[in-house]
Amino acid sequence: MILKLLALFTIALTLVSCQFTETMIMNEDGSGTMAVEVNLNEMMAFGGSALTDSMSVKMDTIIAMKQFLEAKKDSISKLSKTEQDKLKKLENFNIHMKMDTESSEMVYDISTNFKDISEANDILNGLEQASNVMPNPDSNTEIKKEEDSPEVVGVNYTFKKGVFKRDAYIKDKKLHQQQVDSMKQAEAFMSGSNYTLKYTFPKKIKKTSNPEATFSADGKTVTLQQPFMEYFKNPDVLDLEVVLEK
Repeated sequence: MILKLLALFTIALTLVSCQFTETMIMNEDGSGTMAVEVNLNEMMAFGGSALTDSMSVKMDTIIAMKQFLEAKKDSISKLSKTEQDKLKKLENFNIHMKMDTESSEMVYDISTNFKDISEANDILNGLEQASNVMPNPDSNTEIKKEEDSPEVVGVNYTFKKGVFKRDAYIKDKKLHQQQVDSMKQAEAFMSGSNYTLKYTFPKKIKKTSNPEATFSADGKTVTLQQPFMEYFKNPDVLDLEVVLEK
């Protein structure tokens, strides 16, 4: 069932719009939580439930990656060193999948608790790599990967002296351009998709680097949204610096 849900996620990216939300809650000492959610409710309403063999499905599953990777260590040992290193970075993350065909609901997210925000630097890569750690369709005991999948986009998070920074960057420009080109046919379908940042801080926000950012009534939460395809083409559009009041 998990594999089928991940297949639905892949199909959704090329058929209908979906919503991405990156949420962070930071504490006074710099620790906190971060999550990236993919909302596929529109896909389910559009007809995604037909891909579940017309069965009524209701599930709410959390996968603790540290435990999962330990259970699958024998299979993981057969992967390339590159892929093993990528999976190792996921051990402090949790994957949550919620699906209800009756209410046309499907939400997928990856989250982590951090002591320092830099620990969340691999969360977007984790979202991409999660499908690689799920059981192979032909086996419940092995994890298989045909070839290494290079990381294309990265994000660095920092928080120092009351200043938070989110800096996205392209790791492989050639491969990134290939992905952008491959998404052109799906661009019309993805026009309603957005990528939203929602960050909550322990103190009021003094200023931000992006004039399009909006703030909560208490001044501690900043929200910034861009069309997903714009972010996909140019990750810098969601770069953000937030300065907190002293």
